[in-house]
Amino acid sequence: MLKRLFVIGCAAAFIGGFVTGKSAFGADFDDEMRCMADNMYWESRNQSFRGLIAVGNVVMNRVADSRFPNTVCEVVKQGPEIKSWKSGEYFPKRDRCQFSWYCDGKPDEIPSQDKALYEVIRAMAVKVSTGFFGDITNGATHYHAYYVRPDWADTKTPTVRVDAHIFYRWEK
Repeated sequence: MLKRLFVIGCAAAFIGGFVTGKSAFGADFDDEMRCMADNMYWESRNQSFRGLIAVGNVVMNRVADSRFPNTVCEVVKQGPEIKSWKSGEYFPKRDRCQFSWYCDGKPDEIPSQDKALYEVIRAMAVKVSTGFFGDITNGATHYHAYYVRPDWADTKTPTVRVDAHIFYRWEK
């Protein structure tokens, strides 16, 4: 019961931030939820409600696994970086990230026709990160589209297929 009240409170505070423009959780929470929402959107915006949740579950399963970074943003942005010879800034190495959208070289601006969808996904991101929906992937830390077969797939345990993605658990 207490967990449910906490989740409801989190969702209310998160949605309240849309109205006031200020977060009840602070900048770190906002950044983490933006990373989660961005990943859910770009990885599964054309999937069902369950597909969106499953992608979010993978991020949270990675955060909980000591073999991956400790925060949502670090998990989403994990991958090799290269230094720009022009500016000296570091950028993700193209096509080498854990989540392909993050380093595909395309702009990450949400299209105007998807703004309402993105707002729903932002609210879902809070619920996924607080465990409200539960883990529908059975502990999956990896996934891929059904029409590709990455080399790592043979070294992981398949757990479930949701929409166009096949999910896998990395056994310890």
